[in-house]
Amino acid sequence: MAIRVAFLASECEPWAKTGGLADVVDALARALGKVGGDALDDPVEVFLPRYRSVAVPGSIERASVVRVPDPRTPTGHSEVTILDIPADGYRLRLVDHPAAFDREQFYGDAAGDFADNAWRFGLFCRAALEALRADGRPIDVLHLHDWHTGPAAIFRDARYADDPIVGQTAILMTLHNLAYHGWTPRARLGQLGLAPGDGVVAVDADGIDLLAAGIERAELVNTVSPGFAAEALTPAFGMGLDGLLRSKGDRFVGILNGLDTTVWDPAADEDLAAPYSRADRAGKAACRSDLLRRVGFDADDPGAVIGMIGRLDPQKGFDLLSDAAPTLLERGVRLVVQGSGDPTMADPFRALAAANPDRVTLIERFDRAMARRIYAGADFFAMPSRFEPCGQGQMIALRYGTPPIVNRTGGLADTVIDEASHPGLGTGFWFEGASVDGLLAACERAIALRAAGGAGWDGLLDRGMAVDFDWATGSAPRYLEAYERAVSIRASR
Repeated sequence: MAIRVAFLASECEPWAKTGGLADVVDALARALGKVGGDALDDPVEVFLPRYRSVAVPGSIERASVVRVPDPRTPTGHSEVTILDIPADGYRLRLVDHPAAFDREQFYGDAAGDFADNAWRFGLFCRAALEALRADGRPIDVLHLHDWHTGPAAIFRDARYADDPIVGQTAILMTLHNLAYHGWTPRARLGQLGLAPGDGVVAVDADGIDLLAAGIERAELVNTVSPGFAAEALTPAFGMGLDGLLRSKGDRFVGILNGLDTTVWDPAADEDLAAPYSRADRAGKAACRSDLLRRVGFDADDPGAVIGMIGRLDPQKGFDLLSDAAPTLLERGVRLVVQGSGDPTMADPFRALAAANPDRVTLIERFDRAMARRIYAGADFFAMPSRFEPCGQGQMIALRYGTPPIVNRTGGLADTVIDEASHPGLGTGFWFEGASVDGLLAACERAIALRAAGGAGWDGLLDRGMAVDFDWATGSAPRYLEAYERAVSIRASR
C-alpha cells in the first residue's frame, strides 16, 4: 500500500539554513522522490516556515488560506497562508504568517531565543495539520524533525484524535540534536493553548519539554547515526532524555545520514579552481594552491594545512583546536577556520590570526563557496566535536579527498575508519575523549603519514573518496522501512 508522507521542519536547504538539519531535510526528501516508487502515494510534502529571508520563487503551484487556532488573538483563530511550491522531487509547503516568521533571524536575536517561540512553532504545526485536513486525504506519516515540531505530536493526540484525516497518522520523530529541547515554562504554556491540569500538562508541572513530548507520543523515534543512538541511551549523551529513549525500546533506532553526491562532487564543483575525482586527483593540488593564495598563505609551503568548518559552539570543539594551535604551528601546520555563532569561540582564533597572519586565518561567516574551497584545498579536515549525532563535514571531506581528524563519537565513529588502528583500511584519524592531547596526537599521526607519502598516503585518499554515503543507495530506503513500521505500530493500537 502506498503511503502519504509529510515532513515538518524548521529548516530546509536552500530556503532556510543554519546547520545540517536543512541539508538533511532537503536531501532526504529528494532521495525519497527517487527511490520511493510505489511505496509513496505522492511526492513527500515538506512544511517549512516562511521566514523573512525565504524568497518565494515564481513557480507557486497553489496559495491557500487555512483557519488556525491561535491563543494569541481575540477570536482564538488566525488566517495563515500556505504556499505550495514544486521542489526537486518533493513539494515545498511554506507556512506564511508574518507576525510569527517575518523576523531577521529564525530562532532568536542577540538577546537570546525569542520569548514567543512556543507560539511561533505551535502555530506552524497547527497550520500544517490544518492544511493537510483541508486537502481531504488522510496522511499516513508525519515525519517530525527536532523540537520545533513537537507540538504537532501533542496536537494530534490532544486536539485531532477523532479527526479522520490526521487523527490516525503515524509519527516518526527524527532527533538531529538532543541539546535543544524547546523548553516552554509554565508561564508560556498559553502560547500553545495549553495549561496545567488540561489533560496534556500535569497540574504541578513547571512547563513542557517539546522534544520530550514529541518523543513520548511518536510511534517511532530515530536519531541520525547508530553510534549516537547507542550513546543517547546514556546519561553522558542523552541530555536528560536517556531514560525516555530507553523506554522506547526497539522503537528508538539510529539511521545514518547520507550525503547528496550531486551537490558535493569535486568533479563538478564550480567553486573549485580545478575539478578532480577519485580516478584523477591531479586537480586537488590546484585547489590547495588556490585556497592558500585566497587566505594570504604561501602556496609553495609544503607544511600541512588543517581546515575546520562549523557552528561556533562548544559542542563542535573549536576550543580544542585553538588550544592545540600553538603546538601545531610549531610543527609547521597552518589553520584555515570558518565558522559563525558564539563570538567568544572566535576570540582565540582572532588572536592567533593577528599574531600569525601567514599561518592562521579565521573566516567568521557562513560562506558556501569558501567552505567548498576548504574541503578541497586543505590537507586535513578537523572535527573535534564533543558529541556529534552524525555530521556531514567529515563525509564531504572524505568525498573531496581530505582525510578527517575526528573525535571517536557518534556518527563520526560510524563514518570514519581510523588508519592508525586499522592500517591499510583507514579513511581518516580518530582520537578519544575530546581532549587537546588526543587531538594533537591524532594530528601528529596524520601529518606523519602525509610526510611519508607513497602508497600509504595515496591509499588513504583513495579509500576515503571511495566511501559511498549517497542517500538513495543507503539511508533513504531505511526511512521507507521506518515509515511502514510506524504505520503498522499506529494501526495496532
